[in-house]
Amino acid sequence: MTSRAEQRERTRRTLLRVSRELFADRGYGAVGLAEVVAAAGVTKGALYHHFAGKAELFGAVLAEVQREVGERVAGAADAEAGAWDGLVAGCGAFLAAATAPDVRRIMLLDGPAVLGWARWRALDEEASARHLADALTELVREGTLAPQPVAPLARLLSGAMNEAALWLAESEDPGRDLADTRAALGRLLESLRA
Repeated sequence: MTSRAEQRERTRRTLLRVSRELFADRGYGAVGLAEVVAAAGVTKGALYHHFAGKAELFGAVLAEVQREVGERVAGAADAEAGAWDGLVAGCGAFLAAATAPDVRRIMLLDGPAVLGWARWRALDEEASARHLADALTELVREGTLAPQPVAPLARLLSGAMNEAALWLAESEDPGRDLADTRAALGRLLESLRA
């Protein structure tokens, strides 16, 4: 027999899954809560038990997407033998994630518009920016990068990659533009080496 807590968690996961599909397919503005609850097979009361409204539901979906992107970035970086190769691989994984349709729509196009830039940045910081700062700290420690404060460098690189990801999200040829962006990022990163 399923406990109430398990049922609530199952309902929450269903709402997140269905909402993610709808938001990714049509965008935040085109999706109504009535459509979400119908697709999830729950009542509006069940939705409001978990989320105060559409914006909070979207925020939970966005946090999930950003967490997944952060895990992909960390996984790509951790798969490499050295800190430098890990940095390059992690940055490349972030840019590649930007071309996935659900990430493009939810994280890059609707995320900043719906939640506002400050909240969007806080989620980004929580999900992946700390990995970048950790990698840069290690590279400075080992001498691959010249001694310098890591915080401003991490913000500069994060800003450059976020801007590139936003550009890729609206690209008409994401494959070509991703290759060009990775090459440009590689040259930028290489210029930082001591």
